[in-house]
Amino acid sequence: MRRALLAVLLLLTAACAPSDEPADGPDVLRVLAGSEIKDLEPLLKRAEQEAGVRVKLTYTGTLDGAEQVASGRADSRQDATWFSSNRYLSLIDGSQAKLSTQTKIMISPVVLGMKRAKAAELGWDGKAVSWADIAAAAKDGRFSFGMTNPASSNSGFSALVGVAAALSDADDALSAEQVGSVTPRLKEFFSAQRLTAGSSGWLADAYARDARVDGMVNYESVLLGLREPLTLVYPSDGVVTADYPLTLLTSAPENKKALYDKLAAWLRTPAVQQKIMTDTHRRPIVPGVGPAPEFGSAQLIELPFPNRRSTADELIATYLNQVRVPPQTTFVLDVSGSMAGGRIDALRQALIALTGADTSASGAFSRFSNREAVTMVPFNDAATTPVPFTVPEGDPGPVLADIKRFAEGLTAGGGTAIYDSLRAAYDRPAEAGHYSSIVLMTDGENTHGADYSAFEAHYRSLPEERRRTPTFVVLFGESDAEEMRAVAQLTGGAVFDARSTSLSGVFKEIRGYQ
Repeated sequence: MRRALLAVLLLLTAACAPSDEPADGPDVLRVLAGSEIKDLEPLLKRAEQEAGVRVKLTYTGTLDGAEQVASGRADSRQDATWFSSNRYLSLIDGSQAKLSTQTKIMISPVVLGMKRAKAAELGWDGKAVSWADIAAAAKDGRFSFGMTNPASSNSGFSALVGVAAALSDADDALSAEQVGSVTPRLKEFFSAQRLTAGSSGWLADAYARDARVDGMVNYESVLLGLREPLTLVYPSDGVVTADYPLTLLTSAPENKKALYDKLAAWLRTPAVQQKIMTDTHRRPIVPGVGPAPEFGSAQLIELPFPNRRSTADELIATYLNQVRVPPQTTFVLDVSGSMAGGRIDALRQALIALTGADTSASGAFSRFSNREAVTMVPFNDAATTPVPFTVPEGDPGPVLADIKRFAEGLTAGGGTAIYDSLRAAYDRPAEAGHYSSIVLMTDGENTHGADYSAFEAHYRSLPEERRRTPTFVVLFGESDAEEMRAVAQLTGGAVFDARSTSLSGVFKEIRGYQ
């Protein structure tokens, strides 16, 4: 039974495993991609035989990827990018000099999918519905929805831009002043949000597990691919559409430019466009390939996008610090003897980065946000007394400094009581009106207290509301990968592997899910 469970978990976390593909080669095109492209991996395997191109995908978040390209960090490591949109990237100073040919591959608008019964109850299954109508129903508590974090996922960013543009009645690109004026209405809209996530695919999985959530703002392609058919609402005042531009970097060598041309041309052939549409529910972009009936007949009106990076960043910051339902985050942190030396230093730095020490855009948006409830639970032989912090809505600096001092004071020693400590985190009362999540970081196996089976039994005995709290597990050092994956699967969380990468980078990635 345990072996079967492990096999399932390994499949679920395959994206975290190192690839056996070569890092480079004369027939390899290295592509920095958004996680939304993962569903194209089976199709891309055909490109080697049919186009003579092996595609090496490296996944990253929207903002982090944009910074890698604009700063030049991607120049020697990647030949091309493939994000769902280049809109944010194009706003960064100097980015245009890094980008060469851009080839749009497919289309998917960001829309609202609702359970059919709820859509019928709201009267949204047969008439034109605007974002203002949706916002009014959200304000009145008539439905709930999930959406990805706009600081880490393009679907969430596109949704935020679309809602803000529509509710502000902007005729042109959204301005910083309009962001300020529309904030109260955005807060009403997002009061109905019950799920968040760092990627569109993980959000879809979380939505499928949570029967209390009525709908989801996501790519049309994701919504059409769900097992439970939804009513798709295409707001009459417009949407923001992903066009998935495969983009050559100007730094790419000449032989890689030829590979890019081959891959781009192959992806736009009628047969491949048809395959993309059939397998991933994205609309074809080649005129000769007709859209499938599943896309309906609603006209897609494109809403204006910010034309300044400062406005886009202000919109994301407003969402994180003023508008969204605030998070309740508990860090269960291994400070046993095996963490001494470089490992405890890495943990300190990872936490300090979340207090604002990471000044990159992605770092700024991953810091502990205003209104967030943060609890630290260091453990060794047993869980220590939880240390709570609440970041205020105004002037967060002093509390962030307190968290930084706490992180700097962490020391290593003793054994490893993983499951007693995780149980203590689940037994803490939830903050009303908050998203709740747990981060578990350990570098070894359990040596003290209850084992995994005892924790599982306790978890299953908890009230349903407490069981909705996911645990995001960080693999580090010699942690028991099998049991850690089991914890993530049990609690509806995810596994993040820091054994061969930066612990700070993994902590920052997890923030997209909180």
